[in-house]
Amino acid sequence: MRAYAIGDIHGHLNLLLAAHTFIAEDIARHGGPAPVIHLGDLVDRGPDSRGVIEHLMQGQARGEDWVVLKGNHDRMFSLFLDDPAAQDPGLRPDYTWLHPRLGGATTLASYGIHAPGDRPVAPVHADALAAVPQAHRDWLASRPTMHRSGDLVFVHAGIRPGVAFEDQTETDLVWIREPFLSDDRDHGALIVHGHTALDAPTHYGNRLNLDSGAAYGGPLTAVAFEGREVFHLTPSGRVPLQP
Repeated sequence: MRAYAIGDIHGHLNLLLAAHTFIAEDIARHGGPAPVIHLGDLVDRGPDSRGVIEHLMQGQARGEDWVVLKGNHDRMFSLFLDDPAAQDPGLRPDYTWLHPRLGGATTLASYGIHAPGDRPVAPVHADALAAVPQAHRDWLASRPTMHRSGDLVFVHAGIRPGVAFEDQTETDLVWIREPFLSDDRDHGALIVHGHTALDAPTHYGNRLNLDSGAAYGGPLTAVAFEGREVFHLTPSGRVPLQP
């Protein structure tokens, strides 16, 4: 069984296009096709969140075998559009989605909204409702939070250890760090996730973190799976990722 996965994109359309090129080149070398799972956090911090959403929507519409999961930043974007006063339960209570550290303003700027981080929330929200297509809102809201394939489970942030996959909560799947990150038990599948930025993709044996910090100027990671074997896709081809 082959599959591909791409880590946290955060509004970097150029990096996403390059990752898809790596995958297309790998399919040409090794045969295919195979599903491509995107681990969420499509938006925020990078310059072209709108372009990322449109690229992924258009790919799915033309029949690409692309799974696009929901990340916590994607959920915060949807929540802001629904109710700008609502607070995501996973977010620190002293933050809002428009806090400079979260990057929501850059997402709204990609839709042409003027100074979204420097004006009162009410007019920014009104402009957002006018600028963000309903099709984008519907698509974001309908993103799944888990994808299972053979011995692989794909999620954005991780899982609650000791809880059956079917009983996981959305908030854990898009927000969790501890106790997931420090838990070394076998979860019954290799958990493939992002959310916690590292310098490079890292295999821990029971989980694989693909968030290589694109949100902060780092690269965007794409990998290929052959069963539970993992290969980092690079300009020179596959590089095995070992636990």
